[in-house]
Amino acid sequence: MKLNWSDVTPKAIYLNRRSFMAGAAALAAGSAAMPAFALSGKASPLSTDEEPNTFEEITNYNNFYEFGTGKEDPARNAGALTTDPWSVEIGGLVDKPGSYSVADLAPENELEERIYRLRCVEAWSMVIPWLGVSLASVLNKVGVQPGAKFVAFETLVRPEEMPGVQRAILDWPYREGLRIDEAMHPLTILATGLYDQVMPNQNGAPIRLVVPWKYGFKSIKSIVKITLTDQEPAATWKMMQSSEYGFYANVNPNVSHPRWSQATERRIGAGLFGGRQDTLMFNGYGDQVASLYEGMDLAKNY
Repeated sequence: MKLNWSDVTPKAIYLNRRSFMAGAAALAAGSAAMPAFALSGKASPLSTDEEPNTFEEITNYNNFYEFGTGKEDPARNAGALTTDPWSVEIGGLVDKPGSYSVADLAPENELEERIYRLRCVEAWSMVIPWLGVSLASVLNKVGVQPGAKFVAFETLVRPEEMPGVQRAILDWPYREGLRIDEAMHPLTILATGLYDQVMPNQNGAPIRLVVPWKYGFKSIKSIVKITLTDQEPAATWKMMQSSEYGFYANVNPNVSHPRWSQATERRIGAGLFGGRQDTLMFNGYGDQVASLYEGMDLAKNY
């Protein structure tokens, strides 16, 4: 089922935003510096038909430790983050290494709507309407060399704008990685928008990874570096506690976290007692991605 932003945005919010954007567009006619308030994208058949969470839920309940450990800390503290100008350094085993802008990597005319389930390793979940491009399209632009087996990612570290970095919570910068076939899979995207807006700072502006069949900590935010390599890259949570967080981090209801079960999840916005539901293998994307792990022990390779 293909959905458009007007289908998934609560009607009152959608109409209010459209009125605001129309006014902003009128003002923009007299000012070349006026920022764009709306994005649009092609609907994708890869989207789920589940009802998305509201914009307010998505932007006010998330993990982004660079801005604090509380779920509301990113919304409170991320406003100071400067996201323009922004560049992503791409290197390693690529034909065209260099520094690329967000517009280089995700031109507006290539954006797609992707309504994906998000499953946090902490056993809560959401449904989020992203706007972005496939990671494969970006990697193809820079040219993947034959020896590349993994893709490594790093998040921005800017202590003066990221108060969480000033405390020894994690080993900064935040790092993650994918196997090359995972990175090239059609479901894997680099997102630059949320609903019909540019990506909010607290959700990983201006560009972040989204891998919907993996736990949310794999979907690294505010990316500044992408490196193709022949070695498995460092991953922050695996380095922090390898007995709890593996490199693959595929959603798996049959493999418990050492401190809690992963068999069920709490859907944010569905109420304290009404939102519990069974967790699906690969977060419900098994038909598309199970073949990537054929023959692997998914309990050992967690």
